[in-house]
Amino acid sequence: MLRLQNFHGSELTPFLDALGALRITVFREYPYLYDGSLEYERDYLRVYLRSAASLVVLAFDDGRVVGATTCLPMLDEGPEFQAAFAKAGHDLATICYFGESILLPQFRGQGVGKEFFARREAHARHLGSKISAFCAMDRPADHPLRPAGYRPLDGFWRDQGYVRHPGLQATFAWKETNEAAESPKTLTFWLKDLT
Repeated sequence: MLRLQNFHGSELTPFLDALGALRITVFREYPYLYDGSLEYERDYLRVYLRSAASLVVLAFDDGRVVGATTCLPMLDEGPEFQAAFAKAGHDLATICYFGESILLPQFRGQGVGKEFFARREAHARHLGSKISAFCAMDRPADHPLRPAGYRPLDGFWRDQGYVRHPGLQATFAWKETNEAAESPKTLTFWLKDLT
């Protein structure tokens, strides 16, 4: 049985490298194909240390970090996350941004993903957020690196009450496992009304 533990702000510090290593491992899988480095991860994850209103839930198996989920007020996120919402006229102060929700494959299918959403949504409501939002990778169904039997998580996200908003997108650059250099990727936001 996995042990889940909540962390806020700088409480995450002792587990920063473990979370970074987990992100590198899980996001290396399709559809992200992320070829990351721990140095980049440390820099990226510092936003959660700086935000006293952040929540990071870590899943432990015998003391080892095997899963994680994150969220923080959209106002504490970077401009690349905020831009689509600001352009669409959303009040950023009413949005809680949900970052990653990641779990090693051998621990999937046991309800941890649902618990991750429940904890983040409870935190967002505690903050007074009216909307929770996350973004997901856009890949065509015929992508050449799509593994046989791959199942997108769209159905799971819909079951949690989220709606895909094609008009809200962000572009991020990273190096994929099959690339020599970083290239831009488009991600689309999914939203849930928390009121």
